[in-house]
Amino acid sequence: MARTRTTVITGAAAGIGAATARMLAAEGEQVVGVDLHGSDIDADLATAEGRSAMVEAVRERSGGIVDSVIANAGSALPNALTVSVNYFGAVATLEGLRPLMVESGAPRAVITSSMASFQPHDDELVAAMLAGDEPAALARAQALVDAGEQPAQLIYGSTKHALNRWMRTVAPTEDWASAGIPLNAVGPGVIETPMTAGYTSTAEGREMLAQAVPMPLGGYGEPEEVAELIVWLASPANSKTTGQVIFIDGGADVVLR
Repeated sequence: MARTRTTVITGAAAGIGAATARMLAAEGEQVVGVDLHGSDIDADLATAEGRSAMVEAVRERSGGIVDSVIANAGSALPNALTVSVNYFGAVATLEGLRPLMVESGAPRAVITSSMASFQPHDDELVAAMLAGDEPAALARAQALVDAGEQPAQLIYGSTKHALNRWMRTVAPTEDWASAGIPLNAVGPGVIETPMTAGYTSTAEGREMLAQAVPMPLGGYGEPEEVAELIVWLASPANSKTTGQVIFIDGGADVVLR
């Protein structure tokens, strides 16, 4: 009898993570959700302690074998915490759980990035993240916050830009591709989730989004639409796609670039 696939999803309590968890559970997979509160494992991925505790909790719950990891947890707030969650939390999740994926017969890994990854970013912040220097990255993020609202808005896009670059750097390496683990990212546009409600619920916010993220194909997306793509990337059916950022943004990428 085939073993049931086990998938770990961070940020599983709401939005894209919750939609993905429901979809995989409906397909019969064992889903291990991770979030600050209200999931299978409560963990603060903004801290080194929380990241380590998450890995150990997953190891215990999974029996030491994880088939896919979906690093979905994120924050869109223009502050230093976003750096810790979006970049360092995601990288620690993937690196920490990679040894458990090696034991799977068909391991897969997916990152929730964003179309904001190709919007303006801060080079110094990106460099600190890619160097793995969290204190320096947090200091730079705080400097952007202190410089005012407009510089602070660079933080979110910078985290996603750095995450894409990290993913594309490591995806073809011995630890990932040579170990049989496809590693990819999805780049959503504006998705109707609690994270975007502060923008989509007001006329001013919607006007700002129309300029920053034009989505001619059907307007704002739903979490389930992104989940469908994540589920395929995390499945055994994906045997050759790796190192890719697949935008699911209603056409924003082609309009802007």
